[in-house]
Amino acid sequence: MKTTLEYYVLLFFASAVLGWAMEVICKLIQFRRFINRGFLLGPYCPIYGFGAVAVTALLTRYADSPVLVFVMALLICGALEYATSCLMEKLFHARWWDYSQRRLNLNGRVCAATLIPFGLLGLAMIYAVKPFLFGLFARMPGAALDWTCIALTAVFAVDCIVSATALGHIRHAAETVPGDSTEALTQAVRERLLKSRLAQRTLRAFPYAQIYNRNLRARISQAQREMRQSLLRRHAAMRESAERWEQRAHSEIQSLRKHTNRHP
Repeated sequence: MKTTLEYYVLLFFASAVLGWAMEVICKLIQFRRFINRGFLLGPYCPIYGFGAVAVTALLTRYADSPVLVFVMALLICGALEYATSCLMEKLFHARWWDYSQRRLNLNGRVCAATLIPFGLLGLAMIYAVKPFLFGLFARMPGAALDWTCIALTAVFAVDCIVSATALGHIRHAAETVPGDSTEALTQAVRERLLKSRLAQRTLRAFPYAQIYNRNLRARISQAQREMRQSLLRRHAAMRESAERWEQRAHSEIQSLRKHTNRHP
């Protein structure tokens, strides 16, 4: 049991590093420069680690059905990305990524363009990465396995604390700087935190992040409610007008029929 747990701990970190490398390469192609992706300082993205552990733990038993593995990996990783987006937005008042402009998206938090690769990565995890890595871990002496897990977990815990502090600075800045729109507030926060290397590292990692504060979010929500109410009123007015026109047309048709019957 202990050995299995340690295998999963190492799988988490290995997958987190591989995910980070993949993200960095994608952004290097997109922006032509190095961007240290993720919320943490170290070269790892925990969401990939959690996804790898979840897929391996839950789907290994279905290894005889690649189609099922693909679909379930897609759903598991999509749910994880959606939950992470909601949690990070709730905690730190920022929309760190938004797929609203992409096709087949769900509330801008996940989209087909990311879900399909998740399914493919799930296949790679079950049929290639997990067997290879677990084989490597099995060759490690017990003491080395223990201390490697302890050291990596300790570094990860410290990194989480430091990075959470940086995210807290971003949230605090968002609550104190002025801005009448998400774009203006985001720019103001970036300018306010120019001297904070930790905060700037996080903001550079997510160049399209949309930052807001409670007052701005309340105004946006109020404006959205007013817009919906206005649209509903317009729809009701148009429907009422259409019904009146239909009744008038029906009356005129009945009148013409009566007139025709009187004068054949």
